[in-house]
Amino acid sequence: MEKERILEICRILNETYSMEYKCYLNYETPWQLLIATILSAQCTDERVNQVTKDLFVKYPDLEAFANADQKELERDIYSTGFYKNKAKNIIACAKKLIEEYDGEVPRDIKALTGLAGVGRKTANVIRGNIYREPSIVVDTHVKRISQKLGLTKENDPVKIEYDLMDKLPKEQWILYNIQIITHGRNVCIARRPKCGECTLQKVCPSCEV
Repeated sequence: MEKERILEICRILNETYSMEYKCYLNYETPWQLLIATILSAQCTDERVNQVTKDLFVKYPDLEAFANADQKELERDIYSTGFYKNKAKNIIACAKKLIEEYDGEVPRDIKALTGLAGVGRKTANVIRGNIYREPSIVVDTHVKRISQKLGLTKENDPVKIEYDLMDKLPKEQWILYNIQIITHGRNVCIARRPKCGECTLQKVCPSCEV
C-alpha cells in the first residue's frame, strides 16, 4: 500500500507540475551554476540571481575568480549572507578546478564534495542539472514537505536524501526536486499551507482539510 501511495504522489506531481527539467538559478556554464549554488546557501534564488547578473560580468571566467581579491569579492556578494566564508570558498574552489580539473566541473560526487564550499546538496544540483545524473537535492522545501508526506522522519539532509532515494523511483528524483520546490513556494507554504488547494491532500498524512 505504501509503494502504491508513493507512486500516486509521483503521478499527481507529474500531472500538476511540469515534467521539464528546470533550474531556478540563472547560469550559462557549469562553473557559473556551481558558484551560484554556493552563493544560494541560506539565501533565496532570487537574491542570488540579482547578484550573479553583475558578478559574472565582473568575473567572466574561473581565472578571474581564482585571482579575485577576497575582500572585494566579499563586498560583491555581501547581500547573499555568510559572504566571508562564501568568498573564501569560491576563490579556493575556482583555483582547484583550474589546477586539478583543467577548469571543468567534475560530475563525480566525491570529486565535487572535495571542492571548497561544496556539500552533497550543491553537488547534486550540479549532477542533476548539468549531467542529468539522477540525484536528490534536499533543500528546505524538500525536507519539510517530504516529512509532511511521510516519506522520511529524518532531520539530517543526508539521511533524508537516502530515504528519498530508497522510496522514490529513480526516474523521478530530479523531477521531485523541481516539483516539490514549486509546490513549497506556491501551495505548501511553511507558515500557511493551502491544504484546501493541494492536489496531494488525499495522499498526504499531514493534510489539515
